[in-house]
Amino acid sequence: MATAGPRVPGRGALRALLLSVAVFSFACDACKKVIFNVPSKLEADKIVGRVNLKECLRSADLIQSGDPDFRVLDDGSVYTASPVVLSDEKRSFTIWLSDTKTQTKKEIKVLLEHQKKVLRKRHTKEAVLRRSKRRWAPIPCSMLENSLGPFPLFLQQVQSDAAQNYTIFYSISGRGVDQEPLNLFFIERDTGNLYCTRPVDREEYDVFDLIAYASTADGYSADLPLPLPIRVEDENDNHPIFTEAIYNFEVPESSKLGTTVGVVCATDRDEPDTMHTRLKYSILEQTPRSPGLFSVHPSTGVITTVTHYLDRETVDKYSLIMKVQDMDGQNFGLVGTSTCIITVKDSNDNAPTFKQNTYEASVEENAYNVEILRIPIEDKDLINTANWRANFTILKGNENEHFKISTDKETNEGVLYVVKPLNYEENHQVILEIGVGNEAPFTRDVALRMTTMNRALVTVHVRDQDEGPECSPAAQYIRITENAAVGSKINGYKAYDPETKSSNHLRYKKLNDPKGWITIDEISGSIITSKILDREAMAPRNDLYNITVLAIDQDGKSCTGTLVVSIEDMNDNPPEVLQSYVTVCKPKMKYTDISAVDPDEPIHGAPFYFSLANTSPETNKIWTLTKVNDTAARLSYWKNAEFQEYSVPITVKDREGQSTTKILTVNLCDCTHPSQCRAARRSAGVILGKWAILAILLGIALLFSVLLTLVCGVVGAKKRKGFPEDLAQQNLIISNTEAPGDDKVCSANGFMTQTVNNSGQGFCGTMGSGVKNGGQETIEMVKGGHQTLESCRGTGHHHTLDSCRGGPTEVDNCRYTYSEWHSFTQPRLGEKLHLCNQNEDHVPSQDYVLTYNYEGRGSPAGSVGCCSEKQEEDGLDFLNNLGAKFTTLAETCTKR
Repeated sequence: MATAGPRVPGRGALRALLLSVAVFSFACDACKKVIFNVPSKLEADKIVGRVNLKECLRSADLIQSGDPDFRVLDDGSVYTASPVVLSDEKRSFTIWLSDTKTQTKKEIKVLLEHQKKVLRKRHTKEAVLRRSKRRWAPIPCSMLENSLGPFPLFLQQVQSDAAQNYTIFYSISGRGVDQEPLNLFFIERDTGNLYCTRPVDREEYDVFDLIAYASTADGYSADLPLPLPIRVEDENDNHPIFTEAIYNFEVPESSKLGTTVGVVCATDRDEPDTMHTRLKYSILEQTPRSPGLFSVHPSTGVITTVTHYLDRETVDKYSLIMKVQDMDGQNFGLVGTSTCIITVKDSNDNAPTFKQNTYEASVEENAYNVEILRIPIEDKDLINTANWRANFTILKGNENEHFKISTDKETNEGVLYVVKPLNYEENHQVILEIGVGNEAPFTRDVALRMTTMNRALVTVHVRDQDEGPECSPAAQYIRITENAAVGSKINGYKAYDPETKSSNHLRYKKLNDPKGWITIDEISGSIITSKILDREAMAPRNDLYNITVLAIDQDGKSCTGTLVVSIEDMNDNPPEVLQSYVTVCKPKMKYTDISAVDPDEPIHGAPFYFSLANTSPETNKIWTLTKVNDTAARLSYWKNAEFQEYSVPITVKDREGQSTTKILTVNLCDCTHPSQCRAARRSAGVILGKWAILAILLGIALLFSVLLTLVCGVVGAKKRKGFPEDLAQQNLIISNTEAPGDDKVCSANGFMTQTVNNSGQGFCGTMGSGVKNGGQETIEMVKGGHQTLESCRGTGHHHTLDSCRGGPTEVDNCRYTYSEWHSFTQPRLGEKLHLCNQNEDHVPSQDYVLTYNYEGRGSPAGSVGCCSEKQEEDGLDFLNNLGAKFTTLAETCTKR
């Protein structure tokens, strides 16, 4: 197939000639079997026929062949994928159609049969629909954008060479046909003429890729589909447009010639790299109009300055109308515009200036930290910027630093202050030279023009004030000889009136005199010594003695000064040996060094001369003294010196002959270190001070008071105690009394007992700590809890233990030691144990108290049997606490 210009083929040509391979499509329902008549041999890439896929499944988006020897195109054309030989008369395969979105599947059965009749004769070597490379090639086609028609507009003719032998029908598909924009193109079915139905915008669609098909009347493709691109030729129908409607740029006013201000940019939708998109920039208008200060590069859009005379103070903002034109700026090119605002930034190109060259101010003397003047200035630079804010400096006249100047941030004025009091008597007026600059440095041009800083003169008048006396200088010095006689008069502190420069009519008083050494004459200010001045008594000892003096004028105004008295030293102090006691370890130490000091000035002090004073022959045989330096000497001993303490008199003399003698105690000790002898000496010679003696006496008194308290407490406790509660809770049985008993006797320890003539019975149980005079009375303890008071069988007498008059409290007072109690009870226990070991029926019981040998005092075995009901540590004290129940027994015992 080929494309040609506008021609109409002969429609009366005979279509009766049949192909060497006739293709028949039997009428059948969609998705049913399709039969093709084909030769027995088919070459690769040969068309077999065409199947109507849309009638079977219009929405199919997946087409598959069930036989790998055949392939199916989207339009339903069936081609051989490889050479095919039909061995049988028939061959079949299946075409599967699928809609992946709806999961719909359908199939078409294709049956291939040998051709059975020939419609026309052909040469035996004629190929079946053999394609030629020259028969199906597109001719480049284009159309003009925004064409005016007439429509439909003929574009070109598509033609296949197969039309020479067969009837061919043409069709197209692609964007502009069956895709958006729909129905923009169509092709005549019979002629292959391609038409456009309406104008096209290239900026929307720059090319249409159509596909042309050539098919026979019975529906199969005579050739492969033909790609047919249609390019839309551009028309200059789009104006260039700036990227921004308003550009904002800034440039310093001190910019040099050619400084870049900014860049403008525009775009054009027409076809790139053509005259339609070749842009040129220019400046249409500048506001203010003159002079022209900016230019723009025609190709890049870079805006630069064309002068160095930008002055923000004259014009601070410029407006430019920017123009861009395509077709490389030719007159017929399309134009776009934009606005460019250029703001001129402030630079410090204007120096501040004083409104006046001279200023005057006044201030009272002695005033300080007061504002005296405000100095206004002018500056054309931008307000409230570093280029506008002023910096003031006092260039001359402030050598004594009485003034300072600062800047008011709100008004930009210079504020002049007095920070140190002025003295009218010294200066009636002060002339200051003030300079002014800016916080920011000046531009280079201004700096070159200005050789000096802007300046102004300020005259400050000092107003006189009635002042008090002036103590100047604050410290005045005088000299007095040490040990001067009392009543010596010396010139004192002098103050003066600053107006008259005189000391007349001033009175003086002493405010501070640390040692009370002087008095002050109120009229003249002279000082008089009231005591002997001792230079060595001052602290710190710097030879200077300070006296504070108050000067008062007639109006009561005053000032304070210091009178510094320098005391001239006299040699009134002899040198003194520092050591009083030294220890020398013999034989390890051969000597000891002693030193001396002199509180007088060095001129009256060292070198010192040491010597042994008024020494006895024995001392000279033991000790020698040699010089070490100007202030020290070495005391050495001879080998024959014995271990003991020596009193060595040493005389020391200064250079002027002042001397003193000191007895030095030297302990010649047998030791290795002096500390050993000192420790022994301290332990041997301890002397109690008065506070130590007082502490010892207080301790002894405290000890006696504690002991007295304990004795009184024990006696009181004995009077209050009864018998133990647990023993009192047992049954008490009153035994018969056959005789009243004899004399009541209280033992030495206060225990009241009933004495008898006969003895020989022991105790079973215990009472108190024992009965001293060996009475036979007992308290009988029985296992069953019965406690009886009975006489033990003996010589026929019954004895009772009666309480002393006064009740149980008297009984409780009788106590014996353990040895006494043991010696009393031991001979009787053996007899009583037999009775205690029997029950009520007089039958021996193993649970009752048994006889045990004495195991010694404090035996670890302790008490056993029924006698062990109380803990060992309680001993026999339970008898003292029997309680109120014992009263019944006591009353029974006392009955007659």
